[in-house]
Amino acid sequence: MLSPRGVTRARQLLPLRLWPRRSCGDGSIMASMQKRLQKELLALQNDPPPGMTLNEKSVQNSITQWIVDMEGAPGTLYEGEKFQLLFKFSSRYPFDSPQVMFTGENIPVHPHVYSNGHICLSILTEDWSPALSVQSVCLSIISMLSSCKEKRRPPDNSFYVRTCNKNPKKTKWWYHDDTC
Repeated sequence: MLSPRGVTRARQLLPLRLWPRRSCGDGSIMASMQKRLQKELLALQNDPPPGMTLNEKSVQNSITQWIVDMEGAPGTLYEGEKFQLLFKFSSRYPFDSPQVMFTGENIPVHPHVYSNGHICLSILTEDWSPALSVQSVCLSIISMLSSCKEKRRPPDNSFYVRTCNKNPKKTKWWYHDDTC
């Protein structure tokens, strides 16, 4: 391949892409997002947080939606329990946080987890930073569950589940309890 100055460069090998590229209004933002997600996908496959594994089937058709299988940490209230986290990434990732929620048949009973899978965790909204990653979000969720002393739903669970938006990022969370 010739560079602009006529110097021959070796062709760079990239990891096999498991999904088709999609065009977006701003190609540079989409390319940046895809590159970042590809990097994070490889990191999660090669060095997952304890008790977490990427559900490989979930990324075969699209890089913008992942399912991460999670097992409760040993020595905690959730030891041996299995959960699934759904990550959805917008074209603005990593500048915009991913949508993250529990999904599947087993939603953890926790004071910051609603029965519909929505998670009240500040790094998923107002405390998000592009320096954070899928791995750091997974570690925060493991830590949140592991520090729990009593399995119970949030006090407003019934009302919230009846009235909330399907996208937990559209909720204006009130972060007032850091005891669990």
